[in-house]
Amino acid sequence: MKKNYKEYLRDITTFIFDVDGVLTDGSVLVTNEGELLRKMNVKDGYAMKAALLKGYNVCIITGGTNKGVRDRLKGLGITDIYLGAHLKEEPLQEYLDGYNIEPKTALYMGDDLPDIPAMKKVALATCPQNAAAEVKAISDYVSHKNGGEGCVRDIIEQVMKVHGKWNATFSAAND
Repeated sequence: MKKNYKEYLRDITTFIFDVDGVLTDGSVLVTNEGELLRKMNVKDGYAMKAALLKGYNVCIITGGTNKGVRDRLKGLGITDIYLGAHLKEEPLQEYLDGYNIEPKTALYMGDDLPDIPAMKKVALATCPQNAAAEVKAISDYVSHKNGGEGCVRDIIEQVMKVHGKWNATFSAAND
C-alpha cells in the first residue's frame, strides 16, 4: 500500500515544476504580432524564491520556449530551466544526475500527459486541481488550487512547514 503523501514531505529537498497549466492557468493570449502571453501567480513566485533562499532546489521543465517565461523565472533566482522539453524524462534525469539528487528527495508537479513519465520517476507526483484526469490518477497529491492559482505555493508551503522553514520572515523573498 502506498504511503500517504504527507509521509514523503519530510524527505523533499527538490521541487520540479512544469509551466503551462501549473505555473500558469494554461491559457495563452495571442497578440496581433503572434507573441504568446502567459499569466503567472505572484504567490507561486514568492514561494519558489523563498524555497531557494532556504536551500531547496527548484527546477523548471517545460515544453514551452517563451523568453518572457524564462526571464521571469530567472528573476526569481531559478537557474535550472529546461525550455522546449517535450519529452521531460531526459532533462529530469540530466538535472538529477547533474546535482547528484536522489529521486526519493524530489517532487514533480505536472498537469498533462507529457508530464506523466517524469512524475513517475520521483518520490512525490503532484498536480493542480484542474490537471488532466490521467495525471490526477497517478498523482500522490492533488492540490486544492488550480494551475496558475497558487498550486505551486500550496505544495512548497506544505514541504517547508514540515521542515520548520516556512514563516513570515522572508523579507528577502519579495517577488
